[in-house]
Amino acid sequence: MTTPAYPFVKGHGTENDFVLLPDHDGSVHGDLPAARVAALCDRRAGIGGDGVIRVIRTAALADAAAGTEWFMDYRNADGSVSEMCGNGVRVLARHLADEGLVDPAEPLPLGTRDGVKTVVFEADGTMTVDMGSPRLLGDSEVAVGERAWKATHVDMGNPHAVAFVGSLDDAGSLLEPPEHDRATYPHGVNVEFVVRRGARHVAFRVHERGSGETRSCGTGACAVMVAAAVADGEAGGDAGPPGQDLAYTVDVPGGRLTVTWTAGDRTLLTGPAVLVARGTSTL
Repeated sequence: MTTPAYPFVKGHGTENDFVLLPDHDGSVHGDLPAARVAALCDRRAGIGGDGVIRVIRTAALADAAAGTEWFMDYRNADGSVSEMCGNGVRVLARHLADEGLVDPAEPLPLGTRDGVKTVVFEADGTMTVDMGSPRLLGDSEVAVGERAWKATHVDMGNPHAVAFVGSLDDAGSLLEPPEHDRATYPHGVNVEFVVRRGARHVAFRVHERGSGETRSCGTGACAVMVAAAVADGEAGGDAGPPGQDLAYTVDVPGGRLTVTWTAGDRTLLTGPAVLVARGTSTL
């Protein structure tokens, strides 16, 4: 049986790329089967992407928290459900603005499985997302092959293990998930391998659970910035927020992001979002 054609939009934030599925009233994709997500994200037989974002009104989802008009129904490339995505939420905001569905002159609250994320459209074309408060949950360990590193466990609504290494090459191919503590991360973890580039300037590679190595990770950039600020002694007492707003430049293979950890314990992620294609699919 042939699947009826349905629309899609392709976009990326610092080359972390997504297939967006407009489904405003929830009538097109139903429960969005994992097999469809995986087929769409296949880079050889599908459209290709690190994940799928269903663009849906909150009112169409029985289990979505009220308070926003739009909800980011995000799935990893393997079809598994994820809490949210910092680069993806900017791409969603760009799509809604370009379609005239929201006013870019106003802050845009978007619902996610990690609560409401508010997006501000900046004058230079970038966007800033309030990613919420980080949670520092102690140390763990990650390993690639025979090499192991201490990792800082940072929760940004999804789990991250941040390891500082001598070279980004230390991460290896990242074709497979790095070894990690299964008791600490029973549902998997995003693992960041980080090097310092200068004062308040870091770079990282990431293996995202359910997607593999990606060119960028927004929640990962926030986790990396927080771990770096703590390691650099720039955080507050007991690894709390800094006494004033503190910004780091964070380089990823796909570009550059800025993360600000505020004195009020919020993490603000600033970066671009670009829409590159639209069409129809029968996958």
